[in-house]
Amino acid sequence: MSKIRMCDSKGADLAGVDFPDDLMVQDQGSQAVHESVVRYQARRRAGTASTKSKGEVAGTGAKPWKQKGTGRARAGYKQSPVWRGGAAAFGPVPREYGGKINRKVSKLAFQRAFSEAVAGDEVLIVDEIAVESGKTKDFVAMLKAINVAAPALVVVDQLTPALEQAAQNAERVELTSAESLNTYQLLRYARIVISKAAMDALQSRLTPRAAKGATA
Repeated sequence: MSKIRMCDSKGADLAGVDFPDDLMVQDQGSQAVHESVVRYQARRRAGTASTKSKGEVAGTGAKPWKQKGTGRARAGYKQSPVWRGGAAAFGPVPREYGGKINRKVSKLAFQRAFSEAVAGDEVLIVDEIAVESGKTKDFVAMLKAINVAAPALVVVDQLTPALEQAAQNAERVELTSAESLNTYQLLRYARIVISKAAMDALQSRLTPRAAKGATA
């Protein structure tokens, strides 16, 4: 059973949170982590590069000149890729990058990344993360009170407009929800701050389905 440090929003230590050993994955999943990160980065590509095929280029369908007798090479249409202003041959078209990844592989990658963060003492649990004022200075003051320096990842159970507004201008600090947290984010940040409610949600997310059914 691993122990994760917990404090309140002012930095005072509270009783640590136990992280079950059966949710720790450190002996497998390195390849799954690699595949998950590569897919995530690939899917962030816009894929909006676009060119026109000969059927999409505007122009008449008439032959530029007669087939024989001119001494010139034969030409069937003005939209030919070999002509200036014509189509692009085998040019890029809008597409999505990043292939599919098995759900079990994705979950294994997430478990491995989170387990490494817990084992590396990178995770800090705060009993409650809330900034009702919506001011960035109050959000930064809270991070300073709990002794967390940027770059850092802050994970909450539910995103609120006030909290999102407070965090959006915090330098090198990313705010996300427990549901949206992914492997890439876990690897990107050396300091991860998680609210107690978000930690409960993450443990539920990491628990195998069979175990959930047995406890229900």
